[in-house]
Amino acid sequence: MAVSCVTTSPEEEDRPKLDLGTIHTPLIFNPSVLNLQHNIPSQFIWPDDEKPSIDAPELDVPLIDLQKFLSHSHSSSFSSSPFSSSSSSTLEATRLISEACTKHGFFLVVNHGISEELISDAHAYMSRFFDMPLSEKQRILRKSGESCGYASSFTGRFSTKLPWKETLSFRFCDDKNRSNTVQDYFCDALGHEFEPFGKVYQEYCEAMSSLSLKIMELLGLSLGVNRDYFREFFEENDSIMRLNYYPPCQKPDLTLGTGPHCDPTSLTILHQDHVNGLQVFVENQWRSIPPNPKAFVVNIGDTFMALSNNRYKSCLHRAVVNRESERKSLAFFLCPKKDRVVKPPSELLDSITPRRYPDFTWSMLLEFTQKHYRADMNTLQAFSDWLITNKPL
Repeated sequence: MAVSCVTTSPEEEDRPKLDLGTIHTPLIFNPSVLNLQHNIPSQFIWPDDEKPSIDAPELDVPLIDLQKFLSHSHSSSFSSSPFSSSSSSTLEATRLISEACTKHGFFLVVNHGISEELISDAHAYMSRFFDMPLSEKQRILRKSGESCGYASSFTGRFSTKLPWKETLSFRFCDDKNRSNTVQDYFCDALGHEFEPFGKVYQEYCEAMSSLSLKIMELLGLSLGVNRDYFREFFEENDSIMRLNYYPPCQKPDLTLGTGPHCDPTSLTILHQDHVNGLQVFVENQWRSIPPNPKAFVVNIGDTFMALSNNRYKSCLHRAVVNRESERKSLAFFLCPKKDRVVKPPSELLDSITPRRYPDFTWSMLLEFTQKHYRADMNTLQAFSDWLITNKPL
């Protein structure tokens, strides 16, 4: 998620982008055409210090087995006590999550309760969408300043360091009054023949939302706050689902599928296909998280880093591409209801640990990343400075 296209020099591109520049006619990203050329356009070539390391060592990411935790949750009522799930498996899960989130914010979950058939269908319909002709995909082209729609490399938003990818993003609302947000989006935007797409992704988003709330219970337990605190905070969430497609690239050593960034959202749940590509920057080194078809990759975003008062980290990560294989992934970005005020619970505040970030709403941070700033490792701090200067609550 990032800002509209700005015209900058390479040096300016690395600084916070708080003002928009002149927007040029965007380049059209059509990989079937671009891959016939010997070289890639200069807009896709990244600076030497940001070029990919294809053979990054593997990151040691904890594997969290949710089976016993989920079965316990289904069989018992919620308790406000932070120790209401004191089984050895839950205690071990919270310990591993705490260690990972304090260090880099990434972990894997297995036995998560999401059916393999649903995951397979979500990948299949993603392939069908990105296999469509460019003109068909552009019927739901993402508009400037918005977070939903089809984007071909964000060519209409940036002028340099373009990512080698296509995406389709759409909104999911966990609201009883808006029960079919995703299904309606596909039918309204593309026509009734896309109703099967909408049904699959409606079900997938509902499953991701439910899983997110369970993970929020574990995050609350790991931070020593009431188990239901973060779960209740994210009920009626207003989240974003994104389908990512990374085509093969003839010069994978020069470009990136997704540039280095921290997710501005709260929690990301990612399912990768069989192709490697996700990398995380830990201890001054890029490390990879290989695909695991049985697992979801979970990572902390900037909004939850603020909710945890900086105890849990939103870590820099990116995606690399390769010459031989296309790569796809499903990303669910959990976001709170847009008018909900983001501030840490009192249990995470004391005289030794004062507030790190001012109060804000998700709608304000979303606007900042869509219109004023290209998401990077400093987004939350830049947003906090911008709030104080421009938009005090």
